[in-house]
Amino acid sequence: MTTRVCFELRVRPERLDEYRERHSPVRTEMLEEIAAAGRRNYSLFLAEGGRLIGYYETDDDAAAQAYLAASPIAARWEAEMAPFFIDLGGRPDQAATPLVEVFNLADQLEASR
Repeated sequence: MTTRVCFELRVRPERLDEYRERHSPVRTEMLEEIAAAGRRNYSLFLAEGGRLIGYYETDDDAAAQAYLAASPIAARWEAEMAPFFIDLGGRPDQAATPLVEVFNLADQLEASR
């Protein structure tokens, strides 16, 4: 069963341009590591002022988190990215604020049939 995960982080406003540059493109080894962890349909959305919303789908979020937490490739990437964020208590991939899903069109349409 697919799990949808959404999270929020805050990027330092003075580093927004550099943050965008670091993601255009992300290093291939990191992209492959995200996919190997079981995350798919992964997107990041950046709003004015540094509000960052991330979304991905996975079949087992705990396993995906554990895989990336143990990955030296992800550890290097997250260490490089950590200074971009405000009020972060740990690695960005492990310390992001999760958001609770309150609506999904496909789920509600399916339930109404």
